[in-house]
Amino acid sequence: MTKPRVIESISEMQELSRSLKREGKKIAFVPTMGYLHQGHLSLVEKARQLGDVVVVSIFVNPTQFGPSEDFDRYPRDLEGDLKKLEPYRVEYVFYPSAREMYPEGYQTYVEVERLSRGLCGDFRPGHFRGVCTVVCKLFNIVQPDFAIFGEKDYQQLRVIEQMTRDLNFPVQIIGMPTIREEDGLAMSSRNAYLSEGERKQALSLSRALFSCQELVKKGEKDSEMLKEKAREIISQNPDARIEYIEIRDAYTLEPLEKIDRPAQMLLAVWVGNTRLIDNIRLNPDYQGG
Repeated sequence: MTKPRVIESISEMQELSRSLKREGKKIAFVPTMGYLHQGHLSLVEKARQLGDVVVVSIFVNPTQFGPSEDFDRYPRDLEGDLKKLEPYRVEYVFYPSAREMYPEGYQTYVEVERLSRGLCGDFRPGHFRGVCTVVCKLFNIVQPDFAIFGEKDYQQLRVIEQMTRDLNFPVQIIGMPTIREEDGLAMSSRNAYLSEGERKQALSLSRALFSCQELVKKGEKDSEMLKEKAREIISQNPDARIEYIEIRDAYTLEPLEKIDRPAQMLLAVWVGNTRLIDNIRLNPDYQGG
């Protein structure tokens, strides 16, 4: 097991990527904000399968946090992250500072218009503008052939796919399934904020999603009925406050009244002081018609 080489300079990372390209190497890239868990590591494992060289970025991106959000307290553990990456033989970790990424006078941002609206976009103004900007910059710096993202951040995945197409990045976007704890909780760095009691209540998110998926399997097609069922399950928990529960077209993210095409149920719920998101494909076996 080899510890990844940590690169903090944009110019050094770009020069290294150019050199790898000249050698004909394929670069697989996993952008993260660190505090890695098994969900992140499943993306790294996929990157290892796809690329000759794997680059993981660790950067808590200030532009995707709102003024009252958890930027300052977002968990960070570089040494722990590097240790977790060793078994995957990750060659490089790009670890820039905020000043390196956004020097004084920085004023350029990237925005995907329609897909960024609704869902998390309504409750976190500017969030996807920050996400797109940093991913755009990272693509220009790392120059990957493949970039791997998790489906837990489902709207983010669709937004990044759109941005990549629209701006003609020569990058293949790979979406990977949500990784869950044994009890069903979607893995997230923010789970570290939950008390023991809150964590038990947080299980209602996945329970609601899987219950609705089961109802669809049995023939339920009415979106309002399914959303009401999810609300009923989550609302039984005293520390849970629902931000949204939505059913959307799995590709366009347009609202669906009826489950008559690939449908994604997405939700955001505050459990105590922690905001959690999760989602599920309601009809994974949908064949059309």
